[in-house]
Amino acid sequence: MKPPVTLVLSGGGARGNAHIGVIEELERRGYIIASVTGTSMGALVGGIYADDSLGPFKEWMLSLDRRKVFSLVDFTLGKSGMVKGDKVFNKMKDFIPDTPIQDLRIPFAAVAVDLINKREVVFREGSLFDAIRASVSIPSVLTPVKTADGLLVDGGVMNNIPTSHAPRVPGDLLVVANVNAMIPVNLPKLSREEGEKQKRAYQLKIDEFHAHLQKILPLGHPDKKPRSNEEKLSYFNVIDKTISLMTYQMAQMSLKFFTPDVLIEVSRDSCGTYDFFKAEQLVDMGRDATIKALDNMVA
Repeated sequence: MKPPVTLVLSGGGARGNAHIGVIEELERRGYIIASVTGTSMGALVGGIYADDSLGPFKEWMLSLDRRKVFSLVDFTLGKSGMVKGDKVFNKMKDFIPDTPIQDLRIPFAAVAVDLINKREVVFREGSLFDAIRASVSIPSVLTPVKTADGLLVDGGVMNNIPTSHAPRVPGDLLVVANVNAMIPVNLPKLSREEGEKQKRAYQLKIDEFHAHLQKILPLGHPDKKPRSNEEKLSYFNVIDKTISLMTYQMAQMSLKFFTPDVLIEVSRDSCGTYDFFKAEQLVDMGRDATIKALDNMVA
């Protein structure tokens, strides 16, 4: 008989779609997931799974293209974040009911960070929707969640692989899925024509927003042209690279202190943080990475 799985899912933006493939492969092999603990996108996928809503959520994610992704982004020039998140989270209510976490079929925990009180916040009870909304609030991108005495942001700020908060049971198998691994990636290539077709509408909107943002928050003299492609970093790219480096370093320390029985790794270069239109590719990558990790464990 196979041991119960204590599953820990990292954050990683769109790369977190790989967690769907991880869960599907574990179940296909007959493993029973006894609990799930996640940060950011890991909390989102894990919470939806614990609520038995992963099927409809996956179907919706696979339907997204660049245009649909952009239509769910409600930009704001407020001080606390560039994206309010109202549009996407109103849609997410189709998959994330206001269920009490303690009533889910398996134990679930979502990790966020309280900026005011400088501490991790672990949701093990209360509203599932509120817990996930707090856990995915990427600093300066998604607006944070205000509480009576705090301000909650993405749990990856302090703990992107929250193994320390995973409930262990005797004889379990600790499985960690890290979608920010520093490993090579081989991506399928779109044809040039198809790639350009997918890009046009989405990129036009992004370019318009960047131009508007540059007028408000100039990153240099307006008449000065960048000297190289390396200098053409957008506001979001700078934030993304900064947060990715920070979370990667902390994740490495976490893995040293809490060594998993099975480590499933998906490359941090598999897609951009906001490339949610690549869901199908990411699900397949998560499945393949799980197959590889479990086969190596048996070997």
